[in-house]
Amino acid sequence: MNVSSANVTVVVHYRDSFLKAVTKNVIVVALGISINYINVNLIHTFRRHQVFNMNPRYILFIHLVVNDMIQMTVTIILFLISYILYRINVSLCCVFILFAHFTTENTPLNLACMAVECYIAICIPLRHGQLCTVKRTHIVIGLIWAMSVLSVLPDLFIILATEPLQFFHSRVFCRRDYVFRSSYSLRKRDASHILFLVVVWLVLFCAYFRILFAAKAADGDAKKARNTILLHGFQLLLCMLTYIAPALKKALFERFPKQYSHSLFVCYIIIQILPRFVSPIVYGLRDQTFRRYLKRYLLSRGINPQTTLKVYT
Repeated sequence: MNVSSANVTVVVHYRDSFLKAVTKNVIVVALGISINYINVNLIHTFRRHQVFNMNPRYILFIHLVVNDMIQMTVTIILFLISYILYRINVSLCCVFILFAHFTTENTPLNLACMAVECYIAICIPLRHGQLCTVKRTHIVIGLIWAMSVLSVLPDLFIILATEPLQFFHSRVFCRRDYVFRSSYSLRKRDASHILFLVVVWLVLFCAYFRILFAAKAADGDAKKARNTILLHGFQLLLCMLTYIAPALKKALFERFPKQYSHSLFVCYIIIQILPRFVSPIVYGLRDQTFRRYLKRYLLSRGINPQTTLKVYT
């Protein structure tokens, strides 16, 4: 019995009780609504002020926020479907999976680009204005999407070439391995994950060790700079789990077969939700300029900014 078929058997035989299922769904939906509420306020703040619209750092940040909102919304829908409907039409599942993986692949690439921008701003500030322009930032965002699409879209061509027509009219438990089940897709996925993992790690180490050394040598608030860098690195480490998730889930299935549904839930929270919770804290609420304008926006809506912001700082 292969792992994929074994996983289906485990899910069927060890599905959660009604109370556990409701608890997990409430936790996921509550976290999703809370994080998206914060992100919506960040987007409104960005749109209302020209100082952010012309700054490459904030453009990359708000692209990360929008991307995270799309990703989290799609994955939460899939999470709810797995409990409420269990199986859905393969064609519809393909659409959900493609959007989920486009945006999931975007996140570490976007963070890597933000790392490079931060490196340029701190280590070669005199060339920052020349290298980091609004036009180039938009081109970089386009390249991020292109790389994610090129990484995931071949799976669609493989499934169209290898699966019979009736497969697309059948119903499956909506997971990538159950839909894109060809051995070609699995090998391509592993190869692309390794490539992305190596590239992002190289960017992480090259950029942030230079930034850490610069922060130690600089006068002023170096401690805050180091803390921000460490939080950024922590978020990148969480996003790296995306690339090892298939191997991690396989190991959990082999180690805890009877607790596999709980293991998947923990993996989902850590891999999909937690990095999206860190993002608005690191780049929104801890940034002094963004924090100041966000307070103004909250005050204009009649919301106490102290109550809202103290929770995340």
